[in-house]
Amino acid sequence: MQANLDQLRQMGVEIHPHILRSKYDWCGGTPFEIQKITVELLTENQRAYVLNSMGTGKTKAVLWAFDYLRRCGVAKSMLVVAPLSTLRFTWSREILFTTPHLKCAVLHGSREKRFRLLAEDADIYIVNHDGLKIIADEIAKRKDINILCIDELATYRNRTKRSRVAEALAQRKEIVWGLTGAPMPNAPTDVWQQARIVTPTSVPRWWSTFRDQTMLRLNQFKFIPRRGSVEMALNALKPNVRFTLDDIMELPPFITRRVDIAMGPKQSQVYKAVAKDCYMFLKEGQISAANAGAVMSKLLQISLGWVYDDKHATIHLDNHARNEALIDLIEAAEHKVLIFVPFIHALQGIKQVLDDAGIECDTVSGATTLKERDRIFREFQLGRNDDRPQLKALVAHPQCMSHGNTFTEASTVIWYGPITSTEIYDQACARVRRVGQTRKQLFLHLQATATEKHIYGLLTHHIKVQDSLLQLLEDDSRTLVKEAA
Repeated sequence: MQANLDQLRQMGVEIHPHILRSKYDWCGGTPFEIQKITVELLTENQRAYVLNSMGTGKTKAVLWAFDYLRRCGVAKSMLVVAPLSTLRFTWSREILFTTPHLKCAVLHGSREKRFRLLAEDADIYIVNHDGLKIIADEIAKRKDINILCIDELATYRNRTKRSRVAEALAQRKEIVWGLTGAPMPNAPTDVWQQARIVTPTSVPRWWSTFRDQTMLRLNQFKFIPRRGSVEMALNALKPNVRFTLDDIMELPPFITRRVDIAMGPKQSQVYKAVAKDCYMFLKEGQISAANAGAVMSKLLQISLGWVYDDKHATIHLDNHARNEALIDLIEAAEHKVLIFVPFIHALQGIKQVLDDAGIECDTVSGATTLKERDRIFREFQLGRNDDRPQLKALVAHPQCMSHGNTFTEASTVIWYGPITSTEIYDQACARVRRVGQTRKQLFLHLQATATEKHIYGLLTHHIKVQDSLLQLLEDDSRTLVKEAA
């Protein structure tokens, strides 16, 4: 650390924790203690890792660190490389609320659009992981972009072309920060490629050498971690900070957050068309409190991306952004995850999405037999006792999980979409918020429409949703019609 401090001083700035805490105004914000420590790490080291778990405010910490270094004259511009689902609804939005004086450019779209946006003057440029290869050569030439921040660094745990691009670019930048709450999703060897990007001298040049240091060969095809291999792997990712939600003394026992998601073009088109018809039927008095629930159900189905047609067949809309966000949130979670889905026909679609992403999961609905349900619950809470991978996620209809079950092995709950029963919502959330839970919990709500936002607002304030469905339909459909006009 001292060597890095000396390098920064040679660049013409005196960096010291005491100075930062006493002189920096945090852009008017109020950071947690662990965020202050995280900012100190980033401002004291040119190469560093933030291994804090999801929900601990890593994004804010990075923005404060960049802003502080920029005021000191060390930082010029920063490139943030992040998952596609977080470009606008996490990074761009957080910049607006945390450091509103900084200008950002989201480099997404056609090749021509990316380069056009890159040519514009900005303080922070944001690009998705797969889009980095398109602009990497130009970024390497840009001396003004002297900070590279890679969000969800564990995405680069494998030696791929994408990883090699990131590694080559990192060698050209003065300051490189790597962020991930789960650096070893599969094995201690996962950290090798991440370290090659951020701190290449902290690991051997060859992956096989690092594998032999951390893994024990059982046969030609199977390796298991050596004793102490996790500590060895984490030691390769230094300097770092590693905090969890439990370390945030200022926080209540649980955190509730909303995650904004964009609908796909077809999804948005269908939603607006149905909402427009809704508005006409409401004006004509054809929708009453008695059938408002059915109409609301259709709008929520469209929001999620799986819709029943007149023949009761399931139509899959272009809900890629919601699914990408779901995958990102699961992979960022340190512990097991409960995913609640309000429509049974969407369960299998989500199961396929997670299977394709390599996330070990199982599903529970009203059609799941009691014997099968007990097995799944037992394996999720107590673990599997065979050679199969352990379950990371359980995708369930909330009504099947609303009473009597304990899932304290999970500390993250993701609502893929809202349910319209306050009782079921409260009971489902209580599956992790009960005696035996030793970790702080994070409750995440995916939302894309005003209807979803309104329902979540009612649920979290314990207001009976059923009593408000007709008014919600009227308000939201009227708003959409006005926007279209």
